[in-house]
Amino acid sequence: MQLPGRISAAIEVLADIETRHRPAPVALKDWGASHRFAGSGDRAAIGNLVYDALRKRSSHQYAMGADTPRALVLSVVVRGWGEDIDALNASFADDRFAPEPITSAEAERLSATNSLDGAPDYVLADIPEWMAPSFSEVFGEQWIAEGAALSERPPLDLRANTLKANGARVAKALKRFDPEIMHLCPEGIRIPAGNRHSRTPNVQADEAYLKGWFEVQDQGSQLVATLVGAKPGEQVLDLCAGAGGKTLALAAAMENKGQIFAYDADRNRLAPIYDRLKRNAARNVQVRAPKEGALDNLVGKMDRVVVDAPCTGTGTWRRRPDAKWKLTPEQLELRQAEQAEILAHAAQFVRPGGQLTYITCSLLPQENAQQVERFTKSQSEFTVAPMQDAWNELITKSETAKPYFNQWGVTLTPASCATDGFFISNMHRAKANA
Repeated sequence: MQLPGRISAAIEVLADIETRHRPAPVALKDWGASHRFAGSGDRAAIGNLVYDALRKRSSHQYAMGADTPRALVLSVVVRGWGEDIDALNASFADDRFAPEPITSAEAERLSATNSLDGAPDYVLADIPEWMAPSFSEVFGEQWIAEGAALSERPPLDLRANTLKANGARVAKALKRFDPEIMHLCPEGIRIPAGNRHSRTPNVQADEAYLKGWFEVQDQGSQLVATLVGAKPGEQVLDLCAGAGGKTLALAAAMENKGQIFAYDADRNRLAPIYDRLKRNAARNVQVRAPKEGALDNLVGKMDRVVVDAPCTGTGTWRRRPDAKWKLTPEQLELRQAEQAEILAHAAQFVRPGGQLTYITCSLLPQENAQQVERFTKSQSEFTVAPMQDAWNELITKSETAKPYFNQWGVTLTPASCATDGFFISNMHRAKANA
């Protein structure tokens, strides 16, 4: 397929997402299954068009004066990818899979140099209008820049599994992808985001991955796992372990010494952890499947309890941009209720003098600072530990990383730390004789 056919396909996929309310990955997968002639390069390019349109949907809509799939894709191709309008129309004429020619009205919009003049701040930030006050509360004058950074393509981040390898060894094994050593995580490796038609390499098919030398994990996720501060020999409960990404990072940090209990209320989310543990040679992890009384013998005994709470996922919008435009205030309220319930449940497992860590991949104060504040007011035994101290102790010093610290925790963002968006707070339970 040539670019005209790829443009038509992206328009078709976006229309499917809009009319059938389906997640972008599902719509793209189904399109590929029903168009077998499209090669892997075609599918990658079509996916890039779709995701680039969704990441900046608000600003593309404003610039084009329309929110149709066609308007969005044309805006991506011309305004984002730098294609020439006349050259596009010429190519459309020679391709039977091409969309209709670009009209004079569309061309005027596409070629305007002041296409975002007068745009509301939430459009410049490329976030839903109703979320602007929350972003402003967290980021102050930087909230537009923070929102805009969430609309850029993300890199592919990897974590070297120090139980088997190190960052330098993994980078050498993946040399053909031009990897970089991360500036904050010495065992982290980054393959930068491409542009236009670039394909994300399938590193999970690489021999080094199959040997357990590394895992795919965003730098932000690696950082919050480090900030937990788990040490060899400790007893740790990962209460919302999911597929085990942070569990594996904790096992490596603990050098396979001590014990990690990995639990998740959803059996399906937990299922991949078993194979991942074997591949990573993580031997200090005991998986507790969800059933009545599964954690009863851990009450009051854990040195650290980690709650990677279910959340709106606003910090992952670079990777899941379709979720940005589907989120509602009602869904946010539901997540807040779930988080409060999980935190209250988690508290019982922390021993006196132990630590409760609360993590989200959200940037919203309702799910982060406000949640921690509410919890510590209701659970007077717990006090928030200064995250600046943990950062200075555990994270590699960097002049470029400027996370957002407050009395309730620390927030990482694409703009401030070149990570996905994360929040973390460490809370210490008073000692028995305190």
